[in-house]
Amino acid sequence: MTTDTSLSQSAGQPRSEPISLWDRSSEEPTYANPLTQDARVDVAIVGGGYTGLSTALHGALKGLSCHVLEAAEIGHGGSGRNVGLVNAGLWLPPQQVEQMLGKVHGGALVRELGGMPDYVFSLIEQYQIRCEATRAGTIHAAHAASGLRDLEARAAGWQALGAPVRLLSAGETAEKTGTAKFHGGLLDARAGTINPMGYARGLARAARAAGADISTGTKVRALKKDGADWKVETDRGVITAGRVVIATNAYSNDLWPGLAQSFTPIHFFQMATQPLGAEAGSILPEGQGLWDTGKIMFSLRRDQAGRLIIGSMGSVVGGTEGLTRRWAERKLRRLFPDLGALEFADAWHGQIAFTPDHLFRIHRLDEGLYSPVGYNGRGITTGTMFGRALADLFSGASEDSLPLPITDLKPDRGRAVKTQLYRSAFLAKQAAESLL
Repeated sequence: MTTDTSLSQSAGQPRSEPISLWDRSSEEPTYANPLTQDARVDVAIVGGGYTGLSTALHGALKGLSCHVLEAAEIGHGGSGRNVGLVNAGLWLPPQQVEQMLGKVHGGALVRELGGMPDYVFSLIEQYQIRCEATRAGTIHAAHAASGLRDLEARAAGWQALGAPVRLLSAGETAEKTGTAKFHGGLLDARAGTINPMGYARGLARAARAAGADISTGTKVRALKKDGADWKVETDRGVITAGRVVIATNAYSNDLWPGLAQSFTPIHFFQMATQPLGAEAGSILPEGQGLWDTGKIMFSLRRDQAGRLIIGSMGSVVGGTEGLTRRWAERKLRRLFPDLGALEFADAWHGQIAFTPDHLFRIHRLDEGLYSPVGYNGRGITTGTMFGRALADLFSGASEDSLPLPITDLKPDRGRAVKTQLYRSAFLAKQAAESLL
């Protein structure tokens, strides 16, 4: 199975194949329910991913009437194509976040993000979300000596905050990963892995049980201010709301002028093998997920059926039998030369919203209209956090309580050039490594 990031399917039309392995293997059932009539709510939410569903769940728990409007299906964007690593923190080390945002805002954000894996796993437990939750930590692996130096600085920053992170030697990393190719690693005991589509669907189920409405197959066409209210015009009717959240992140389009131009979109692809037997038992035997320190990073994890899922920046080329398959097979064989025959059953990619400084943003686009954006590949914890924070805001908290200050909407300068350069670099690396 091969999928891409297209969102061009007609609203309400069933798709012909799953969008990812996670879609196909999720124990949480899909949900389809197009909008059938106009309605008035406290909060209208555009986008049925982690941010939108978390906003709906937490808003409904606070007594707000919430309605999620999703053009395709729950988790159809980045949430259902995610790697599934439940990581603490940002792309950046904690010291750098404090330097960029200041001790007060930066420190508060680092502490909140450090606790978000606990919160995500608590939601999974509370609502019995069937998403293959595994709390064994994650490993940030050093691809080179320079990567190990970076991990040493990250470890010092987190340990100064009392976080349960531990720097691994090359030998310890080999024991936990099954390969001696890494120079060391950073083990974060707060983190873990999930089926990301299962988590999204479970949030949707919990939100509906709490009283939120969710309409799938319903495309939002326009947002119009109408006095103190917003008119959310869809292809199936109009929702009137006091507050609106655009929760589309990397899948933002021209619904609001300038939003899609505020970040650079990049692709991240993944390939999954068929379930492997005992010969793969030494690979990540404790169940951690892994990503490396390379500038063009790659990720590796297992699911509960014993599949290996490997990915990197870029798009799938040639499905399960083309260039990307050759890259994946050669990469795995360099890491694990004793692996037997490999068959790949799934290949897919999704989009990540990259910001110039690798910090996410929260924009107040107009009175009562908010949009968090630029998650830089950390959607599970960040989207859950922003949804909870927005529900608090709409329930009476001040904007000062948000995880970081409101910022003005600004274009990511050079976005078009950077997008093309990234695509070319990712493709070149994939091609070069497929020949090694």
